[in-house]
Amino acid sequence: MSKKQLYIETLGCAMNTRDSEHIIAELSSKENYELCDDPKMADLIMINTCSVRQKPVDKLFSEIGVFNKLKKKGAKIGVCGCTASHLGDEIFKRAPNVNFVLGARNVSKVSKAVKTEKFIDVDINYDESTYVFGEYRNSLYKAYINISIGCDKSCTYCIVPHTRGEEISIPPELIVAEAKKAVKSGAKEIFLLGQNVNNYGRRFSQKRASKIDFSDLLDMVSEIDGVDRIRFTSPHPLHMDDKFLNTFAKNRKICKSMHMPLQSGSTKILEAMKRGYSKEWFLDRALKLRDMIPEVSISTDIIVGFPGESDKDFDDTMDVLNRVKFEQIFSFKFSPRPLTAASKFENVVDDRVASQRLKILQSRQDEILDEIAKSRQNKIYDVYFEELRAGNFVAGRTDNNALVQVEGSEELLGRTCKVKITNPKRLTLYGQIVQ
Repeated sequence: MSKKQLYIETLGCAMNTRDSEHIIAELSSKENYELCDDPKMADLIMINTCSVRQKPVDKLFSEIGVFNKLKKKGAKIGVCGCTASHLGDEIFKRAPNVNFVLGARNVSKVSKAVKTEKFIDVDINYDESTYVFGEYRNSLYKAYINISIGCDKSCTYCIVPHTRGEEISIPPELIVAEAKKAVKSGAKEIFLLGQNVNNYGRRFSQKRASKIDFSDLLDMVSEIDGVDRIRFTSPHPLHMDDKFLNTFAKNRKICKSMHMPLQSGSTKILEAMKRGYSKEWFLDRALKLRDMIPEVSISTDIIVGFPGESDKDFDDTMDVLNRVKFEQIFSFKFSPRPLTAASKFENVVDDRVASQRLKILQSRQDEILDEIAKSRQNKIYDVYFEELRAGNFVAGRTDNNALVQVEGSEELLGRTCKVKITNPKRLTLYGQIVQ
């Protein structure tokens, strides 16, 4: 029996990427599908969506229209992920050619969805925390593993709690078992995923005999033979206590790159966002990291133009940017999202003002990146290679998450080599293998 063809487009974060891997695993093991890279050949086209900002939501309906025109006769279109969760049956109304809608907390039901016309399930309270998905990974060398689902925070700008439900931690024994399987398949790097990873252990589906937190979980994963590197995203600044920072600093398998979502440098705006920490707390944690680990890389998220943001508030954000000197920032103008408190806030910042602030922020960040790149000239890093690039290049990352490219072939994949940086750029460091 010939296999049916599946084409899947993933929009959004690393958790969306892992959800897509779960979907592929379910459909290949239970419904005789195999992945293809041409939507024209697919029997099933799926779009795994993000709804953090309006732009990917708009793109969803644009993509549905494109796929509907090019798909072959009889092929189905499915929509899953965060936008599916919050729009639900409105997707059917706006795009009648969609065959099923599956929410971000309902991925395990995809097998039923493909067999049921106009199937819809967007229950954000559904508990998949103990469901064991089949094995499928986009990379042989790095394994994404969910450690929790949902989010208990109430940030006033964020739609995620309304699309992924309340936070539930996945039992540590399932996480360890999944990591061991990944190692047996060749992965040397484990990437732990959650909306607030360092809040791990706050709630499980069933009561546990002993308490466990994220630092404990990191130690458990690091004890697995064959795991060389551990990464994670995203920790919440509020939960960056000294135990967590000490574990991060002292455990040699934990890569020294930390994503710390700032959102705003103004304590007043942070309060309006309901982030739970102040400018001073964020700076204390970030600068302590710099002091503990001189080579640490810190990345962040920043929103400009949040309702009520004054010139002084924006200056506070720039102050944090200049003091921490982030190795990477993801920066956006405020985008009001449905179901969130901030979508109803008054004193909206003029779009021209927000655009100018974003330009100032990004321009200064480019200067910081140039400074950082210059400081890396002739330095030698351990680089774990995991991706082939055009032009006979192979790419990998340093312990502190810098992207490095060298000339080479697939024989470098899955290996860690010492690389001397000969041509550092803002986003990529070019170098030569020295060992």
